[in-house]
Amino acid sequence: MSYSFGKRSLDRLKGVHPDLVRVMKRAIGCSTMDFSIVEGVRTLARQKELMKAGATRTMNSRHLTGHAVDVAPYINGKIRWDWPLYIELGKIIKKAAADEGVIVQWGADWVTFKDAPHWELKWKAYPR
Repeated sequence: MSYSFGKRSLDRLKGVHPDLVRVMKRAIGCSTMDFSIVEGVRTLARQKELMKAGATRTMNSRHLTGHAVDVAPYINGKIRWDWPLYIELGKIIKKAAADEGVIVQWGADWVTFKDAPHWELKWKAYPR
């Protein structure tokens, strides 16, 4: 089965760096599961809100510059947060990034703050 992004996900990719958009579009096209873009570019106000809620630990988020997206599996018409689904999806996105020659960082690979929905362009390769 082949998937593609709906209007809501495509709207959330607006303003995101073209290399990351390319990775996400490749990933959805070859994915074994449907997934959605939950968040792309973030305003400073939104970042402050997430910081206050404890959902982020930085005010220097890659979302603020269009270098990050949050994704979530979309199963049977619903966004899912089950960790095993993210492990499967992570493999798909990593392969898509490698195929596109784009260096990404996955929040689930972080040591101190695991953030499975989060994907960003690697700082060293994409400083801003």
